[in-house]
Formats: sequence, structure tokens, C-alpha cells
Amino acid sequence: MSTSRNLLLPLTLALAAYAAPGLAQSSDSQELSVFSARPLDGYHVTVADFAASAVLSGAAAQVPKPDPLEVTSRSVGARLSAKDAAQDALTLSWKDTRYASLRVEGGAPVDLRPYLAQGVLAFDLDVKEMAHGGLSFKIDCGNGCSRAVSYLVPARAQAGKGWQHVVFSMNCFVHDGDNFGAVPQPFVLDTTGTGEVSVANIKFLKTGTPNASCPDYKTASVTPAMQSETWSIDWWLPRHLKKLDEVKSKPDAKLVFIGDSITQGWETSGQSVFDCYYKKYNAVALGFGGDCTENVLWRLQHGEVDGIAPKVAVLMVGTNNTGHRQEDPKLVAAGVQRNIEELQRRLPHTKILLLGIFPRDQQPDGAYRQHNDKVNALLAGFADNKKVFFLNINKDFLDANGVLSKAVMPDLLHPNEQGYEIWAQAMQPTLLQLLK
Repeated sequence: MSTSRNLLLPLTLALAAYAAPGLAQSSDSQELSVFSARPLDGYHVTVADFAASAVLSGAAAQVPKPDPLEVTSRSVGARLSAKDAAQDALTLSWKDTRYASLRVEGGAPVDLRPYLAQGVLAFDLDVKEMAHGGLSFKIDCGNGCSRAVSYLVPARAQAGKGWQHVVFSMNCFVHDGDNFGAVPQPFVLDTTGTGEVSVANIKFLKTGTPNASCPDYKTASVTPAMQSETWSIDWWLPRHLKKLDEVKSKPDAKLVFIGDSITQGWETSGQSVFDCYYKKYNAVALGFGGDCTENVLWRLQHGEVDGIAPKVAVLMVGTNNTGHRQEDPKLVAAGVQRNIEELQRRLPHTKILLLGIFPRDQQPDGAYRQHNDKVNALLAGFADNKKVFFLNINKDFLDANGVLSKAVMPDLLHPNEQGYEIWAQAMQPTLLQLLK
């Protein structure tokens, strides 16, 4: 059935579907239906972007723009559509947005524990357009906990091929210690960029055969991988190839910085500071926005430090493991340690200056701040003060009460020029000793 025909269906039918009793639990106790022509009992469908949301209470809903004067092509909307029958599916369309979401939520929290041991999350998916979009699926696990699985690469491969049945093992979403006993959002479809997808027949089954893969969260941080975030997939590999050429052109580099977007910032906000302090060392900055430990590891294994023998390698990575995956500090630290090992193998005569992950959040009790502090406590143990040296300069970014100022890090994560000056000055005494 065409999209236009769906939109012409009487609104009364849409309202009736949402007013009818939900299918919270089928007569077969082996399954829990989250959306099958209507949401779970007491629940509704919400469509949202990074700034606003709307409830799908009729045939369609559009996320309002908070500023009516906003001039942008950004749009996010959802509608009832058809798979096997009229209005038995949901379609999400989004354009030029850094975040969009389709959620089943609003009812009494559901208990998913019976579906964890051998269970699956199953649904039908039709990827209509995904050339410039991304896709992931998420389940809340209660008390601010959520677990997501990326589906960007498979989604792009399925674009235009019609309905596909997707089955994830619940092991893809469950980490040690998770409860899932009171889940307020049993299904969330997160997107970014531009695209359109439809989903239908969303359910949890106590047993099933998965046909969709997911990384093992316990080994993700130490398993080399290219970055595949929606917003990076078009530039990440070309940047890596460009960096290979840059490294090749600087065989006498005495200093190399390795890390994520904070290190990449030496080429933008921190460029003048970098030139002032490090140009004389023919320094190279190997920072890539969004990188987790496994992405840095992949780059190291694919030539980014080959052909050079710097006196010092400054390594800082891990804040994206914290931010993207809420990863256990021990797993983040394991990823950093794996990068140290790779650097030692490839640069046997180079001293490694391992920096503590910079502070996040304005207040010291912020969740990201505390998470990174726990990681840093583990990273300190990697120093042998012979080849690996640990330095935590976080206090230099904070005031006497531990508050992080937006005058130093405007987004409470990335330094501005003043922040890079603080970094350089705080690191300078240690770095000069190591460069001797």
C-alpha cells in the first residue's frame, strides 16, 4: 500500500486502534507483544528528536520545532503504515538531524526478565532509505540504564529490499548486573542523519533463533574495529588514509598525539597552541572524533605509527567508551591497555605518556565525570615509570570546587583554545623530561 493511501485512511480508524486494548501478553505466555497493530497495553508511540517530541495519537505525528523561526531542513515524523494490513506498521522519516527516535513507552514498566535467558527481540523491518542515515535499537533496563545495538551497516545493506525479519538475541542487550525487571521503554529505534524505515510485529520471545549479530560487549573495547557511526562513516577512513600520508612525510617526528576528538582538536581549536609548543618537534596529531579504544587500536594496526620513531607518544582515549556505551570502567581500561601494548610493539623505543581522561560534566558528581574518574584510577596502575608514564592534569581544568567551566570547555567535553593552552602548560614539565 502506498504512503499516500495510508495517510488518507480515516483518522477515526487510527484513533480506534489506539483506544483498543493492547496486546501486553498473548495467550501464549512464550511471547510479549510490544507493537502489533497497536502498542502494548497502556503504552503509546512517541517520535522525538534532540529538542522535542510528539505522541502518535492519530495517523501521523510530526516533531515540532521549538523555535518557529528556525530555518532548517531538519524534520522528524512518524505515521501508521501497512505491512500485512492497514495501519499494522510504524514508519519513521527523518531528515538532516543529529538524532531522531521512535519509542514505545508510557505504560507501567514491564518485566523482561523471563525473556533474558534464551530469549530474543524480534520484529519486521523495511529500510526504505538509509544512504545518509544510521540506525540502532535500544531497550531500557530501568533506573537510567539503557542498552543499544548498532544496525547501521546491515540497514544500509537492506535498503530498498523490502521487509526483513530481524531477530536479536537478548544477550545483545544484557550486561552483567542488569535487571530488566521494570522496563519503561521496551523498544526504542534511534536514528540520525536522513532516512526512512518501517517496523512491525515487535515482540519478545522466550526462545528463538537470532539472525542479527552484535558485538560482545565484554570484548568490544579490545577488538580492533573501524568506526561506523553515521556521522563519521563518510570521513573516517579517508582521514585515516590522509594521516598515513602525513606520517610518511614526517619520518623524523619526535612527538605524536593519539586519541579521539579531543586530540583531533589540536588541528582546530588548539592549532595555534599546538604550533607554539609542538611544531618544533615535527609533531603529529592522530585524533579522530568519536573514536573508542577499539577504533584507535584498528588505526595503530593499520599503519598510523609505522615508519616513525618518536621519543614520546601522548595517548588519551576512553571518554567515548564512557559516553557512547556507558562501558564498565574495567572494560574501558582494558581497551586503553591494549592500545599501550600495541604502541609498545610498534614503537619499542618510544616513551608513552598516558593521560587521564579529561573531565566531563560541569559538577564533580556528574555521571560521566565519575565514570571517567573510575577509569583514571585504573589507568594510573599501567605506569611503570620506565616506558609508560601516567599523568592526570584534570584539576587544572577545574575550579577549587571541582566545577568545569564552559569558558574552558564550552560543551563540557571539548577544550577551546584556552583549554588547549591549559593542557599544554600542565603537561609541559613532564613532557620536557620525557623528550630529553
